[in-house]
Amino acid sequence: MALITLQNITLSHGGPNLLENVSLSLEPGDRLCLVGRNGAGKSTLLRVIAGLDPPDSGTRGLDGATRIAYLRQESAAGAGGTARSLAGTTDGTPAVDPVATERYLTRLGVDPEQETAEMSGGELRRAMLAAALAMEADVLLLDEPTNHLDIETVLWLEEHLLRSHAASIALIFVTHDRAFARRVANRVGELDRGALHVFSGGYDAFIERRNAQLAAEEQQRKAFDRTLAAEEAWIRRGTRARRTRDEGRVRALEQMREEYRLRRSRAGSAQFGIAEAARSGDIVVETEELTVKWAPEDAPLITDLTTTVFRGDRLGVIGPNGAGKTTLLRTLLDETFGSDETPTPDTGAGGPIRNGRIRRGSGVEAIYFDQLREQLTPTDTLFQAFGDGYETVTVNGARRHVTAYMRDFLFDETDMNRPVATLSGGERNRLLLARLFARKSNLIVLDEPTNDLDAETLELLEERLIAYRGTVLLVSHDREFLDNIVAGCLVLGGDGRVEESPGGYSDWRRRQDTTRAAGQTAAKDAAPAPGTATAPDRPTERVRKLTFNEKRELHELPDRIEALEAELERIHARLADPELYRQAGDGSGNDPAALTTRLETLGEDIATALHRWEELETIRENETTRL
Repeated sequence: MALITLQNITLSHGGPNLLENVSLSLEPGDRLCLVGRNGAGKSTLLRVIAGLDPPDSGTRGLDGATRIAYLRQESAAGAGGTARSLAGTTDGTPAVDPVATERYLTRLGVDPEQETAEMSGGELRRAMLAAALAMEADVLLLDEPTNHLDIETVLWLEEHLLRSHAASIALIFVTHDRAFARRVANRVGELDRGALHVFSGGYDAFIERRNAQLAAEEQQRKAFDRTLAAEEAWIRRGTRARRTRDEGRVRALEQMREEYRLRRSRAGSAQFGIAEAARSGDIVVETEELTVKWAPEDAPLITDLTTTVFRGDRLGVIGPNGAGKTTLLRTLLDETFGSDETPTPDTGAGGPIRNGRIRRGSGVEAIYFDQLREQLTPTDTLFQAFGDGYETVTVNGARRHVTAYMRDFLFDETDMNRPVATLSGGERNRLLLARLFARKSNLIVLDEPTNDLDAETLELLEERLIAYRGTVLLVSHDREFLDNIVAGCLVLGGDGRVEESPGGYSDWRRRQDTTRAAGQTAAKDAAPAPGTATAPDRPTERVRKLTFNEKRELHELPDRIEALEAELERIHARLADPELYRQAGDGSGNDPAALTTRLETLGEDIATALHRWEELETIRENETTRL
C-alpha cells in the first residue's frame, strides 16, 4: 500500500518548470535516492512531498495516518533554545520519544544542553538530523544527510537506515556521497529538465541504465532533427507545399517546429581546469614534534606530530568531527595563505597555540578551499565574485571574459547580477572553485569541497585533481572521493595522535578491520570454552611450566617483533616516497600494491607475535610466582 502518491505535479518559480508532470508512488521499504544537477529541483520535490510547497497543478495523496519527517538542506539558524528543544521537533511537529531524541543527539555528537545560538552550522544540522530520526515517521525525507558528518557517523547512519524499521518506512534522500547512495538505495529517481525518471535497483544499475537511456535519446533527437531539416527544405520549395493533398504534411511540420521550440536540452557539464604554478621545492612542509591546542588548559588536538609533505604528495586527512582536521591544515600551511585568512600563529591570540617545529618549503603557492566558504562575500554579485569587478579574468595566462568563464562552472549571463547570498550550497561551491582555480598554484588544500556538488561536477573535480601536477591536501567525508584521489592519509584519532597510513580511506579501513579481527580472535582463543567451570586454584594443582622450546621462543620473540616493526617502518617510508610511484612498472621491482599487501601481512604478523609473547610471558610469571 502506497504511503504517499504524487500525480502529475507541476511547479515553477517563474522560469522553466522545475517539476513537470511528476508522478511518484512510495511504499514501505522503498529507499529512493534522488539525483540530478544542482538546481534541478530535488529539494523542491522534497518540500512538495513534505507538504511545505503547494504545486501549481497536480495532486498529492497522503494517508491521514502517515507521518512525515523532513531534514531540510539549510540549517535552522536563529531557532533559539537548546539542542534538545530543537531536536524535539521537526518542522514544528513534536518528536515521538524524548528519550530517543536524546539518544540520537548523543550518537551524533551534539550536547543536548548546548544553546543553538552557540552552535556551528554543522552542529545545527546534526541536531536537525536527530529530530528527523527520533520522530520515527512513516516517510523519512533527508536532504544531504551526510553533510557535516564524519565518516564513522556516515557509516553508522547507513547501518541505521538499513536496519531500523527499514521494511516499514519509505525513505527518500538526496546525497552527493556515491558510496552512501550505493549502500542505501534500492531505487533511484533522476530529476532532469523537470521530469522524474525512476529506476528500480541500486545506484550502479541506475548509472548503467541512465547512460543507455541518454544515448537512445541522443539518437532519437538526431533522427528528429534530420527529418525536420528535410521538411523545412521541402516547405521552402514553394508551390508544391500549398497543394491540398500536402496540407497535412504542412500541419505536421508546424507541429514539429513547436516540439523543437519547446524541447529542453540537458544542462551542459562543467568544463573547468586548474591553473598551475611553477614547481615548488621537494619539501612542501615538514614538522617535528608539533603539538597544537586552542588554549593552555585545553587537551592538545595534535600531539608530537613529526611528518614531511613532499612535492606531489596527495594526502587525505580523516578523523572524527572535532579531532582537529581543519586546525591541522591551517597550522601546517597558514603562512602560505596570507595573514588575513588564518589565525595568528604561536601566540594563541585568535588562533591555536603551537609547540614544536614547522618548516615550509620554497616556492609554495597555495590555494585553500574552506568548508564554510568564508572567502565569498554574500552581498557581492556573481559578476563581482568571478572577476573582482573586472570584465576579464586571466586563467593559465589567457584572458577570458567573465561571462565565458562563468559558463565553465554552469552559470550564464542571467546569473551575473545575482547576489552570492541567493546561491544554493552547490552553486557556492562551484563559485569558490572558480575563484580558486583561476589562480596559479602548486599546492591545493581542500576542506570538505564535495558538500552539495552534483555527481557530474564531483567526477570532473576528481579528474582535474588527479591530473594536477602539484601537491594536494584533502579533508573529506566522501570515501569514494578520497579513495580516487589520495595516495596516503593522516588519520586523527581525536586524542591528539596522528597516524600516517598509506593508500586511501578504504586501505586504512581494511587494515583497521584486520587488526580488530586479529584482536578478537586472540581474545576468543584466550577465553575459556563455553560451559567450562572456572574453579579456584588448589594448592595441589600442577603448575603449568614453559617447555624448553617455549623458553627459547620467548627469548627470541622480542627480536622478532622488533624486526617486523622495523620492516613495517621501512615500508611506510618507501610508500611515502613519491619516487616509488614514478618508478612503478619500470622493471626495478618497485610495486606499491605489493608493498601495501606486505604491509597488511606485517600487521597481522605483529599482532600474532605480540599475542604469543603475552601468552608465554604470563605462563612464565605464574611459574615464578608459584616458586
